[in-house]
Amino acid sequence: MSDYILPHNVSSVLLCAVGLRGVSGVTQLDDIVYVVCESSSTVARFNTTTHQPLPDIRVKGMSDGWDIAASAHTARLYVADWEAECVWRVSPDGADIQRWLTSSRSDTFTPYALSVTSSRLLVTSRIDSELRQFDTAGGYELRRVRLPRYMDPVHAVESPTGTFVVAHRNTQLQQWQVSEVNTEGQVLRQFSGSLGAPARIAIDSQGHILVADYANSRILLLDAQLALRRVIDQHQLNDLQPGRLCYVEQSGQLLVGLRRGHYSVAVFDVLQR
Repeated sequence: MSDYILPHNVSSVLLCAVGLRGVSGVTQLDDIVYVVCESSSTVARFNTTTHQPLPDIRVKGMSDGWDIAASAHTARLYVADWEAECVWRVSPDGADIQRWLTSSRSDTFTPYALSVTSSRLLVTSRIDSELRQFDTAGGYELRRVRLPRYMDPVHAVESPTGTFVVAHRNTQLQQWQVSEVNTEGQVLRQFSGSLGAPARIAIDSQGHILVADYANSRILLLDAQLALRRVIDQHQLNDLQPGRLCYVEQSGQLLVGLRRGHYSVAVFDVLQR
C-alpha cells in the first residue's frame, strides 16, 4: 500500500448478499472469503475468483458472530461471539469447530473485535476497555493491554513495530479517534480528523492504516505516523457505506463489508500510482 492508494472505480464487484442482517465481519484465507452477519450462527463462504457462494459453515452454539479473522499460520478462522462471550476457532471447511476462548467466573471476557498478525490474535473488549493478545495455536494469553479510561475501543490491530493502533471513542472529548498505544497502554500519537464512527481498521506491512469511517461513508488512508494521506470518498466507493475492512496485501484487494442498504461485501482492486 502506498500513499497513493485508491480503489478502482470500475472494477468493484459485489459478492452475493449474505443475509438480511448487516455484515459484522469479513476476512480471507487462501482463495475463500469468509463473512459473518449480526445475530447469525453461520459463516458464509465465497470463492475469491468467481465470487460464487460456497456452502455455509454452521457453528452450533454461536449466538452472535460479531467479527471474524483468519490466520495463515494455523489455517484457522476465529469468530468473536459477543453474546456468548467467547471466540470460536473454526477450520476452513467447518470440520473442526471449537469454543476456544471463553469467560470464567473470575475473569469476564467479552470479545467485540478481532485481528490477526502472524501467530497472534488480538481481541478488543469494549466492556473492559482493554486489548488481549493470544497465541493463535495454543490459545494462551500473551499480553493484556489496559487502555486509558477515556478510550471506548471499537477495533485494534498490531503494527509492524509491535505497538497497537486502536479505533475508539474518546469519552472525555466526545469524539472518535484513532490512537497508537504501546504495550503499556500509553498513547504515542492520535488522529481525530472529524471521524464519524470508525467501525474497523486495517494495516499493511509498512504500517499504513485504512479506516472505515462508517458514519461519513468514506475510507481514510493514514501513514504510520497517523497523518492523513488520502480520503476515499463516497463517490469512489460507488455510494457504498463501509462498515468492515479486510486488506489482502498479497493480491492488492480491499474487501469492504457493507452495513446499510446492501448486506454484502464489495471487492475493490487497489491501484498504486
